[in-house]
Amino acid sequence: MLALDVRNLSKQYPNFQLRNVSFQLEQGYIMGFIGANGAGKTTTIKSIMNMIHTEGGEVHILGKNMAEHEIELKQEIGCAFGGIEFYTRSRIRTLTDAIKKFYTHWDDAVYRSYLSRFKLDETKKIAELSTGMKVKYSLALALSHGAKLLILDEPTSGLDPVARDDLLDLFQELVAGGEISILFSTHITSDLEKCADFITFIADGQIVKSAEKEEFKESYRLLNGDESQLSEVKDRMISYKVNSFGFTGLIRARDFDPSSSIKAATPSLEEIMIYFAKKEPAYV
Repeated sequence: MLALDVRNLSKQYPNFQLRNVSFQLEQGYIMGFIGANGAGKTTTIKSIMNMIHTEGGEVHILGKNMAEHEIELKQEIGCAFGGIEFYTRSRIRTLTDAIKKFYTHWDDAVYRSYLSRFKLDETKKIAELSTGMKVKYSLALALSHGAKLLILDEPTSGLDPVARDDLLDLFQELVAGGEISILFSTHITSDLEKCADFITFIADGQIVKSAEKEEFKESYRLLNGDESQLSEVKDRMISYKVNSFGFTGLIRARDFDPSSSIKAATPSLEEIMIYFAKKEPAYV
């Protein structure tokens, strides 16, 4: 079964447009959702959650149309958004007592296990929490009501490397049983190198590619060569930069002749994002 099926989502703003966004996430996997700031990640997530009005498209979660079964399906979704502030003068305990009433399958034992794992003191006020601790609290709420689909927008933002690594281990534990799926939006691509099964890449409001992680990376090549070799591939490259040592740039694997003398390697997710962000060839 598909945990998430996004079909042709469109949203128009004065200075930005989400255009026919489509991708699918199978149950029991982690999908990394990547793109530069302003590419449309948060708009897509809010559209999936029916938090904003869209001009077109459909979202199906666990086989059901989100627009038709929103209240029912939101019991099955755990959501955490980076940057959202809680009532800062309230204590964690007070907020949780209010929030858990919205969920039919809220599990206090599970919630308290996450409080312990994340080292959260429920007597503290939200204003007393660091950015990282606010993220952990948001995740504790999202994980404590039996959700089958987790939609996480920048969940590792503000966490130190040790805390981030612990969180990535947790994500892999959650999907191991095959019932829980995670859509994980982040600009920290190294996190996705560690834990994602699939990658969906959005740029300028459009999906560039959605595929299994290694297939996604293997569909591009990072080229390095002398400036004199640039003319061989210049017209086919996504973007490139030139310096005193020669040139470096990104090209689709299908557009590159492997018999060429130009050095080619499989790029990282970060390198793919960086070169797609360079709309015009850059010289440094």
